[in-house]
Order: sequence, then structure tokens, then C-alpha cells
Amino acid sequence: MPGEVLELLRVRPEGVYIDATMGAGGHTEEILKRLRGGRLLAIDRDPKAIDEEKLIVLQGNFADIDVLHGRSGLSLADGMLADLGMSSQQVEDAARGFSFSRSGPLDMRMDSETQTTAGQIVNQSRERELADTIFRLGEERHSRRVARAIVKARPIRTTTELAQVVSRAIPYRAGLHQIHPATRTFQALRLAVNRELENLAAFLSNALAVLAPGGRLVMLSFHSLEDRLVKQAFQRWQHEGRARLLTRKVVRPSEEEVLANPRSRSAKLRASEKAAKEC
Repeated sequence: MPGEVLELLRVRPEGVYIDATMGAGGHTEEILKRLRGGRLLAIDRDPKAIDEEKLIVLQGNFADIDVLHGRSGLSLADGMLADLGMSSQQVEDAARGFSFSRSGPLDMRMDSETQTTAGQIVNQSRERELADTIFRLGEERHSRRVARAIVKARPIRTTTELAQVVSRAIPYRAGLHQIHPATRTFQALRLAVNRELENLAAFLSNALAVLAPGGRLVMLSFHSLEDRLVKQAFQRWQHEGRARLLTRKVVRPSEEEVLANPRSRSAKLRASEKAAKEC
């Protein structure tokens, strides 16, 4: 949804902007094209994402946005973007372990310095703990059945092996599977490994502090757990007089965009503008 994102971000040529989750750099590049004398701070926790780009600013976790912004030396931002989706490069690199369609190690770490891997969770967690993780972070209603199958199949070493175990555990009903049966389990493991919801909550608690009065925060999320946190934060800020909603309802991709880019089908866009003077 690049058009909608840039429209809501309202990039001014001389402004200061932050791409808090640079990834492959697509949004970064589009923002840079619109700057004439302005400055852009780009952040990503994945060093590979940064190494592949000409623009190298800071490696870090967007949960620490206030600290990273302070380190940059930039003035308060006129706009900030946080795209919570995964880059195609991460998904398509089998060695990273994010994809259930490409055989790779059960890793799923966005930052190699993270200690816990998906393999450790899969092979070392107690069955009840594993079921709770898959239910809470993957919203998988067959979580207990999946956890039981995983424990029975241990040790599980690869992504495709895990995907097969999960697929066999979930009852199949013709015509009802719109996504791969392992999608929710893989989502749960990725969120757990990288503490994504905790990091998002920390980012939202610090985001307004780095925005100038009238500065805009644009957020792209890709599942209901993320979107719920963003929606609640934006509504709370408006109620407290700290910001106003720019998107009364969530913005979804057009049918044309989904056809051109199937991965965009779950995208949810929301935006908020910091008050000129906080109450």
C-alpha cells in the first residue's frame, strides 16, 4: 500500500522522517525520493536488511525508538513509518527458517543475537506451554492438537518437517483452508522468538516522544494481534488529547493490489497525528 502510506505520511521535502522498520528499503527509497534538504533516519534490527542497502543509519530494535532517535542527533520527526510486515528477502531465505515452503533450520530470529530459536521452543517446551503459545500468538483453535503432534514427533529439525507435522494434526475440510494449515503455528513461533508484540508495545509507548507537534505516525500491520495494539494506542492518544486519528477506519489494500501482490491481502493501515499541543 505504498500510495496510501506516503499520502498519510505527508512527506515534505525539507522535513525529518523516520523509517522505524526499514527491511528491504522500499519505503525508505520512496521517502528519500521526496526529500530535498530533509533528513531520514532508517532503523532495522536485522543487520542483513541494512547491509544490502546504500542507506546505512542505525541497526537496532524499534522498541528503543527514543534512544535510537536520540543517538541520531536529528530533530523531532515530522513523520514516522513502521511497517510490521516481513520482507520478501527474509521469507525467501530458507536459512532464516521463516518459511514453511522452503526447507531450512528452525531459526526464525530477526536478529542473530537473539538467544531463543524456534527450534528450542518446538523441541524443549512442555506440551501445555507450547499449546498456549500457539493459541495466544497464532490464534490457532487447534493448538492443543498441534502441540500434541509436535511433542510426539520430536525432535523436529527443519521448517518443512514442522509444517508437515502441523498439517497432519489439523482436521482438513475441503474448501475451508484459505491459508496453509501451518501458517498460524509459524506466526506464533516467530512472534515468540522475536518478542514482537512486546517490542511493538514498547515502540508505541515511546513513539510520540520522537514526533514533532503535528508529526504523523503511519503503521502497517499484518495480523489482528498487531493491529489491535495499534488501534488501542491510537484511540487512547486521541482520548487523552495527545493525538488525533487520521484513519477513522482501518485502510485495506485494493483488490488490484492484492492481485498484484498476494502478500498484501492481510495488510492493515492506520495513521495518527500528534497534537500541536498535548493536553
